[in-house]
Amino acid sequence: MPTDRVTAWGGELQRVHGKLRNALALARAGPDGGDPADAATDLLLFCHGFCAALSGHHRAEDGSLFPELVQARPDLAPVAAKLTQDHNMIEHLIGGVQKAVADSTDPEVAHRHLDGIEAVMETHFKYEEKQLGAVLDGMDADFDRAEIFGPIS
Repeated sequence: MPTDRVTAWGGELQRVHGKLRNALALARAGPDGGDPADAATDLLLFCHGFCAALSGHHRAEDGSLFPELVQARPDLAPVAAKLTQDHNMIEHLIGGVQKAVADSTDPEVAHRHLDGIEAVMETHFKYEEKQLGAVLDGMDADFDRAEIFGPIS
């Protein structure tokens, strides 16, 4: 039944956000409690995976989802613009954590940067779900999941 498929997209957005929250938790927990000699490598590995997933998700939204939404609903152009602005800010913060991890073996340095990303990410996700969840649920579209939500979909 088409309604079942259409209503899945708002929930799918929430599911992808949940996966990104889990990836952040793994990035935080990965280096803790291990051999200090391996801390820098572990931080690079765990942070890189999370950062790549988050960046890929945002690139997919900017390149595919938001243009589709704005075409179908021009009134959502300001929402898409704000979300894209958030993506740019988060990308800047990701650059900061990647540099910090490359420059320091102290897990606390990475954790402070991840705290900043998490704060912006959570605010962004809540706003996006509130503004777009019902819209996505109501759209009669056959999206390609990976194309609109990125590699973590």
